[in-house]
Amino acid sequence: MGEGRGERDVYDSPLVTRYAGPQMAALWSPARKFRLWRQLWIALAEAEMEVGLPISPEQIAEMRAAADAIDFARAEALERDLRHDVMAHVRAFAEQCPKAGPIIHLGATSCFVGDNADLVILREGLGLLRGRLLAVMEALADFAAKHARLATLGFTHYQPAQLTTVGKRACLWLYDLLMDWRALAHALGELRFRGVKGTTGTQGSFLRLFDGDHEKVRRLDRLVAEKMGFAGVYSVTGQTYSRKADYQVLTVLSGIAQSAHKFANDLRLLANRKELEEPFEEKQVGSSAMAYKRNPMRAERMTGLARVVMALVPAAAATAAEQWLERTLDDSATRRIVLPEAFLGADAVLRLYQNIAAGLVVYPKMCARHIADELPFMATENILMAAVKAGGDRQALHEKIRQHSHAAARRVKLEGGENDLLARLAADKAFAKVDIEAELAPERFVGRAPEQVEEFLAAEVRPLLVAHKAEISREAEIKV
Repeated sequence: MGEGRGERDVYDSPLVTRYAGPQMAALWSPARKFRLWRQLWIALAEAEMEVGLPISPEQIAEMRAAADAIDFARAEALERDLRHDVMAHVRAFAEQCPKAGPIIHLGATSCFVGDNADLVILREGLGLLRGRLLAVMEALADFAAKHARLATLGFTHYQPAQLTTVGKRACLWLYDLLMDWRALAHALGELRFRGVKGTTGTQGSFLRLFDGDHEKVRRLDRLVAEKMGFAGVYSVTGQTYSRKADYQVLTVLSGIAQSAHKFANDLRLLANRKELEEPFEEKQVGSSAMAYKRNPMRAERMTGLARVVMALVPAAAATAAEQWLERTLDDSATRRIVLPEAFLGADAVLRLYQNIAAGLVVYPKMCARHIADELPFMATENILMAAVKAGGDRQALHEKIRQHSHAAARRVKLEGGENDLLARLAADKAFAKVDIEAELAPERFVGRAPEQVEEFLAAEVRPLLVAHKAEISREAEIKV
């Protein structure tokens, strides 16, 4: 290999290169973070000027002119000497703004830019996920409505149970996402700005800047938050905002991952039964060895990525628990990894979910075949009631059905034959007055499943989608 290293010689997160979307990847980029730092320094200087400190419009204009012209190489060189990323960027910014240099970062501590920038990114990340979550919900709602009355075999313990419908099963997935939507909306509503709090959260440095004027410090806190688009600030912090806020946000992402994991597993089980499949491209290869295979690779990828997102939450919980007094720096390395990875993972999961949900393939005849295999056993209660109404003895009829059912089951399980229970009952004179075929209509076994689909969509899902129509993310391309 030649001298030097190419882009493939250094590890890069597959969440960026392979799975997550470009918007989420850009949101957590170093360039985005450091530009936010400069926006925060400008907002602080503006607010300090407005509240009364001797800062000039000329200094603000100089900072604004250099806001996007970050010399990353210079900042990196400074950090190698200073061993402090914030001070490196303060110095780099000050070198570009000689007039404003003396007032950049005035009264602030590192967490002013670090924590507040993180809160901006958390808010924007939740916004991106909200749009994609709505898109998945819309696709599932359309699917559920289309198949609200398509009967299919239900399962408990992964054993055949009473019938449901394909649309009703989709509503189970959809309700999980509705719960996630509500949790996400709550998290966004609770998210605040750290604001200007100083080294231990007491705002002591700002109180000194404003000669002990508490009202000016309170106004400064509000002004900076408003300039950064936040309606409120955390009223109490140490040097950092409580790391429980990170944990609470990540629990929302974990909830989304749980819902997606459940859907993906269900889809994988149903694909095995050939009842439901994810989209399959015309030239897609399912297996390098078995050319006939149509593996549920997107659903499998979803479960793998969802597992990663869920696994990150305990790290956030431990970080919140481990904070000492007003702050300790052992949170930094964890948060640099956990926060972006969780958001990138959740984005990747939802992109896959959206792609699959928009192209789900149903095989009604396979659903009907599996119903036909099990319905004779399920129909026995209805047949029993009909025979009793026709004048039969309930206990005697029950015993006959038991005997015929066991005989039919032996034929299926031991001999590999067809389920002949209905033929056995039809040949038994005790059931001569029962129209057995009429009792076998699948729609008689799905209960209120179709109506539940229609009622749920009308009452809870469609109004939400209409109210947030402009936020729905339409693009759902996946990279591999």
